[in-house]
Amino acid sequence: MSDQSDTTVDGIVVTPHVTVPFAELELTAITGSGPGGQNVNRSATRISLRWNVKTTRALDDAQRTRVLGVLGSRLDGDGNIRIVAGEYRSQLQNRAEAFARLAHLVARALVVQKKRKATKPTRSSVEKRLTEKKQRSSTKRDRRSSHDD
Repeated sequence: MSDQSDTTVDGIVVTPHVTVPFAELELTAITGSGPGGQNVNRSATRISLRWNVKTTRALDDAQRTRVLGVLGSRLDGDGNIRIVAGEYRSQLQNRAEAFARLAHLVARALVVQKKRKATKPTRSSVEKRLTEKKQRSSTKRDRRSSHDD
């Protein structure tokens, strides 16, 4: 996910019509866990990004409902979505990665899937399926041993 998200002076551009303002984001720098030598214990390079979907001004009511429905399992009780980025050794790169992940997540949640149109199988496909079924049935019937002895 190293592709950089579009950020402006105002915020993170999710879609041409949706921009998350930086004022609504809560950024926290935290120390890394696990192996990594002496540096990992002293420098807070991991970034924890928190954004409240329920109270944001970036989404209208329909978009908010959609995002809450799609990302419901990723939200906490208050409606916050939390993203932690710690792949890089640089706090700046981790911050950019967290912004990119948030933008990607929200953009995917805002996409409305097309309704599937129910279609009927063609007559030839139905006939083909039935003839193959009869063929398979007769093959299995021929394999059975006769008990007429």
